Amino acid sequence: MSDALAPTVSDELEQWLGGDQPKTLGNLTELFGPRSFALVFVLLMALPALPVPTGGATHVLEVVTMLVAVQLVVGRRCIWLPARWHRLELASPSRQKLLCALLRRIRWLERFSRPRATSLFAHRATASAFGLVVFGLTLSAFLAPPFSGLDTLPSLGVVVIGLGVLNRDIVLALAGAVIGAVGVATVLALGNLVVKAAQHVL
Repeated sequence: MSDALAPTVSDELEQWLGGDQPKTLGNLTELFGPRSFALVFVLLMALPALPVPTGGATHVLEVVTMLVAVQLVVGRRCIWLPARWHRLELASPSRQKLLCALLRRIRWLERFSRPRATSLFAHRATASAFGLVVFGLTLSAFLAPPFSGLDTLPSLGVVVIGLGVLNRDIVLALAGAVIGAVGVATVLALGNLVVKAAQHVL
């Protein structure tokens, strides 16, 4: 099937959300196979990417994301998850509004995205680098001070990178990496200011 006729990521997600199967993390990984790595990153980090302070409520999502990223780094083709996380509900009533908003954003990005440098995505080294970048950005979001909103940019970087990989668009993936890098730099810079202020007080 040509790229022009292939279903888009948003179409596939909408079909999955509208299906009768359980909307769990385990079901997603079984259905999408190797592509589920990028999908998991997009879905789990969408909530931390919202420009609102989460107060650490998203830490479990970030921990799962880091576990999945490590598996990608070491070369796994299928995601392994503990049974408890396998049953993690992705489309609960409380998350339906978020998922609908995410689908709209994905459709908007798909208007500008197209396959670029697709051969790069076939290499294991690229997948490992993808996992390493996602791990670093997610760790930065995890370590961001609660209620600061500083986890937004690193998380958004993960989401955009994931969409770039799903669309096989190296430009979109690199844009996500830049967004995430700005977020990490912001976290480090403000963290350094806090340490210096504390030292001055003491």
